[in-house]
Amino acid sequence: MKKNLLTLCLALALGVTAPLAAQAESTISPANVSIAPTISTATLQQLPWQPLVPPATQDIKLTASSPQISQGNVEGAVAAFALPADRGSMEITLSSLVTDNQLFAPSVLVLDEQMRPAAYYPSSYFTYEKAGIMTSDRLQGVMKLTPALGQKQIYLLVYTTRDDLAKTTKLLDPAKAYAMGVGNAVPDIPDPIAKHIPTGNLRIKATAEQGMGNVMIGLIQSTPASAPVMVGSAAQPAAVAAPVAAKPAEPMLSETENYFNQAIKDAVKAGDVDKALKLLNEAEHLGSTSARKTFIGSVKGKG
Repeated sequence: MKKNLLTLCLALALGVTAPLAAQAESTISPANVSIAPTISTATLQQLPWQPLVPPATQDIKLTASSPQISQGNVEGAVAAFALPADRGSMEITLSSLVTDNQLFAPSVLVLDEQMRPAAYYPSSYFTYEKAGIMTSDRLQGVMKLTPALGQKQIYLLVYTTRDDLAKTTKLLDPAKAYAMGVGNAVPDIPDPIAKHIPTGNLRIKATAEQGMGNVMIGLIQSTPASAPVMVGSAAQPAAVAAPVAAKPAEPMLSETENYFNQAIKDAVKAGDVDKALKLLNEAEHLGSTSARKTFIGSVKGKG
């Protein structure tokens, strides 16, 4: 049974490959800022830019009380970060987490020290990643940035658009993900649909990055640049985020509940109690309220 559980964990961890992410990153040119939205300098200067010094990971909850921009196609809460430009290349991983079948569809505008657009990552760059053992459903993208010499800091603005608020994201049903992970037949059940909203939960991770393929931010200068533009209040040390308690699993969709209950019955009927127990544990992990009752009833009925 331990071997079976190890196989299950590896299957769920590896899951289905995500070629769409690689495809999106290969077809988008972040340096092409001509198609980026125009945000006024006054608006940018009024934002409270949070310091993000690699290596660092921050969880950000965007709410109606968060800084907002309603300008052109930009609409909703925003997250604004100031990154050091004198420490070499950086790799930034941005994730927007699905909560209650809702999510924030991010776009990112990177600005140089003078707050001029230097790189643009539209929402299509951030592709859907299915939930894993330690991660939830999310939109995610990795940005590799190399600040030009002579700068002290660069800026990264996360926002959403009116166009994206009119769209949705198709998720992968947990029962389908489980079937794919263990090599079972994929059930013919509908996938959940996540609505795009102007608020949400973000996670941003910044690390030092020495690899190739980075986007140059700012103009290369032969002499030191002038003093960095002061945006908002003086930067305070980044607070260490407190561990977030695990959120109880939400109730399953009825189709998913029925799938697991039938699979448990079939496993018990076939005499494969190990498989039935494995299905029971997975179902309860995903929020099932009837799997245990089904298992007990099936075992009693078989006896």
